[in-house]
Amino acid sequence: MNAAPNAPLRLIIFDVDGTLVDSQGDIVASMNHAFAAIGAPAPERAAIIGIIGLSLDVAMPRLAPGLEAAAHDALVEEYKRSYMGRRAEAGAAESSPLFPGTRQMLESLGTRADLLLGIATGKSRRGLDKLLEGHGLTKLFVTAQVADHHPSKPHPAMLHAALSETGIDAADAVMIGDTTYDMDMARAAGIRTIGASWGYHPAADLRADHMLSAWSDLPACLDLLWGAPA
Repeated sequence: MNAAPNAPLRLIIFDVDGTLVDSQGDIVASMNHAFAAIGAPAPERAAIIGIIGLSLDVAMPRLAPGLEAAAHDALVEEYKRSYMGRRAEAGAAESSPLFPGTRQMLESLGTRADLLLGIATGKSRRGLDKLLEGHGLTKLFVTAQVADHHPSKPHPAMLHAALSETGIDAADAVMIGDTTYDMDMARAAGIRTIGASWGYHPAADLRADHMLSAWSDLPACLDLLWGAPA
């Protein structure tokens, strides 16, 4: 349903991995490849899942604190090589499938005159562009903040940039994500939070202002935040 033309303009910012798409299979496989490539033991799967959302330059030292900086750099490069290869072989849409209801939710929100959609992700610009192109979603987002240009989550730089680009106040924005990094980033930026219970961090750890069990819950959740559209 479209809002009235004079309705306040608001911004919904989405995390990507674990929120919009389920990319854990390729992430875990590529991380295992990276560690094998440099002859280091791979971390446990739970540890790899736990760093999804961080930029790679921050994630690698957390996964392998005993390795030198040069080894961390090599892990980043091997991970990227493996991940890009898997994506090229399977296609972005197959490699990182949308969670159920994601496309319908985004397309529905995209019809509302009172809402802008954005992204804040630990992905690179190239990785995000390939993903959005693969799913045919590029035109839905008016701002997309990536790891190339900002400190890793939970630093709030991505969200500050999204607010600046769109001219939206923090009070009129919300961050939707599945990790504590997303929630801590939003709180640092003064933005309210919605947690995705289907993601990669336990829902209880998020301490979000609101939680979703499915995308079908989102319209009612937004109404709680800002009131129902006219």
